[in-house]
Amino acid sequence: MSFANFKDTIDEGDTAILYLSANSMHAIEVRPKIKNKKDELIENVFQTTYGALKVRDLIGKKYGSKVELSRGWAYVLHPTPELWTLTLPHRTQIIYTPDISLIIFQLEIRPGSVVVESGTGSGSLSHALLRCIKPQGHLHTFDFHSHRVLLAQEEFANHSVAEFVTVAQRDVCEIGFGEELKGKADAVFLDLPHPWEAVEHAADVIKESGGRFVSFSPCIEQVQRTCVALAKAGFVELTTLECLQKELHVQSRTMSVLDFDFLKEKVLVSVKHDTHLKHFSPNTLAQSVVCLPTKLMVPGFIAGLAEKYIFGEMWVSPFTLIN
Repeated sequence: MSFANFKDTIDEGDTAILYLSANSMHAIEVRPKIKNKKDELIENVFQTTYGALKVRDLIGKKYGSKVELSRGWAYVLHPTPELWTLTLPHRTQIIYTPDISLIIFQLEIRPGSVVVESGTGSGSLSHALLRCIKPQGHLHTFDFHSHRVLLAQEEFANHSVAEFVTVAQRDVCEIGFGEELKGKADAVFLDLPHPWEAVEHAADVIKESGGRFVSFSPCIEQVQRTCVALAKAGFVELTTLECLQKELHVQSRTMSVLDFDFLKEKVLVSVKHDTHLKHFSPNTLAQSVVCLPTKLMVPGFIAGLAEKYIFGEMWVSPFTLIN
């Protein structure tokens, strides 16, 4: 199956990503026939905005190939956790790639790690975790909703990653993660409405040598209560992070260029050398250069004078123009 290992050719039973555009992708289970509402086997034809695709035609094609639709064409891509996040069937709100990358970085997991996750949901994060920890590691993921647990188990089996993950129905806030996981986990992740209620249970499953804990919460009040619970449970180095994605738009603009070559010439201003020279102020200087060309007074600019005294004479260096 294509989720377990990368390969070149599409086989029957694989999950392939049909790419129409950056904003239009679909996950397709490559099976020649499917059952309709009457439980009858019919030919598997996938409908898109560019026409129909006979799914049987994908078998034997290479990933990355261009495939023909009835009114256009598309590309068939190898599935990855990132593409699966964009195309999976939503059973709950999901975590997207920018947050997933930060979560995995904070968990510090690697191949061979044992990870405990509560809040399986649609399995978006689970697929990314599995890619990091397989083939030696294992993911224990929990959800309190029995139907979501069954769907997740079916998906992991279809994606041939079931050997790396155990899915169970459990209210971890009430009864914890189970005695069999006590002191076994390298990392714990919680995506729960009340994560502070599961903090003590999370501390029980983390290895005695230590481990990482990450909780994902949308509200700062949830974060505050979780941090209080973590401190009471003995966790250290608590950090709160927010992942913000900002898109930069670069634009080109044409602006007229003003000619300031005349400013390169130095203007010699004769100043009467007397004992009051040291008392000159910017106002006195301004009165001494009223003879400067009027074109220096450019709207929207401020001219600053750099002054320098040499043997009783004042030189006005090139002006500094500030927009």
